Amino acid sequence: MIPIYVWIIPILIILASGFFIVKQQTIAVVERLGKFTKDYGAGFNFKIPFIDKVVGRISLRIQQLDVIVETKTQDDVFVHLKISVQFQIQRDHVYNAFYKLQNPHEQITAFIFDTVRAEVPKMRLDDVFVKKEEIALAIQRELKEAMLDYGYDIVKALVTDIDPDENVKIAMNRINAAEREKVAAQHEGDAQRILIVERAKAEAESKRLQGQGIADQRREIARGLEESMEVLNRAGINSQEASALIVITQHYDTLQSIGQESNSNLILLPNNPNAASSMLNDMVTSLVAANKINDSSKIKKIEE
Repeated sequence: MIPIYVWIIPILIILASGFFIVKQQTIAVVERLGKFTKDYGAGFNFKIPFIDKVVGRISLRIQQLDVIVETKTQDDVFVHLKISVQFQIQRDHVYNAFYKLQNPHEQITAFIFDTVRAEVPKMRLDDVFVKKEEIALAIQRELKEAMLDYGYDIVKALVTDIDPDENVKIAMNRINAAEREKVAAQHEGDAQRILIVERAKAEAESKRLQGQGIADQRREIARGLEESMEVLNRAGINSQEASALIVITQHYDTLQSIGQESNSNLILLPNNPNAASSMLNDMVTSLVAANKINDSSKIKKIEE
């Protein structure tokens, strides 16, 4: 007779093989004789040994798939776009997610390629950088609609990188550098123009003040001559003699002023000792002749 423990041990081993553990945020798919039976959630579970079989485990966590797509823009520039798609399997659609798709990553990648190559050729290269959010939304919309029937929920789609051809990037850098140099030249030109205008304004103001100073100087000289004439007239010197005396005085003042300058190279002609007296006599004679002519003109007018 076979001892009872000989039967108990194999039975316990067989029963133990039916227990299995499922981790958190994971679903275990069980088939019975090749047919789907049930999906089991996280925790300690039991299946019928040798009849039920765990054929797969599906994660309910958010997953990310990175895809690089090469396409052409409207202005015939080839560009590589890195698309990151975040997706999650819905708990109520585990059966569809496990049995309807042979390779879900390839399916998602195909939809990404199709959407990107439909949207980007409508845009110029600069617009691709500006409207990358629109591209991401288009990918998310198309994927969400297509993958929902398979139990996949598209959480987010992102355009994480835009990489044009190397020659295009070099050309774009040249354009940016030239544009910055143009702006710098414009600023320098504006600054130079402002400097010239301000310098011209300052020079004009200087000339105005200089002219005003000369006018004031001449006004004071005339006032001084007038006062000198009044003093000489009170001293019994007539206007002709007074004028001649003033001219001689100014002549000698000028010579004295020139003599004070050591680097002066001005020569006044004539410069002999009799020059002053000759100039005085010539001026007196001219003034007398001018007075006689005026007197004769007045007499003729009276006679007429």
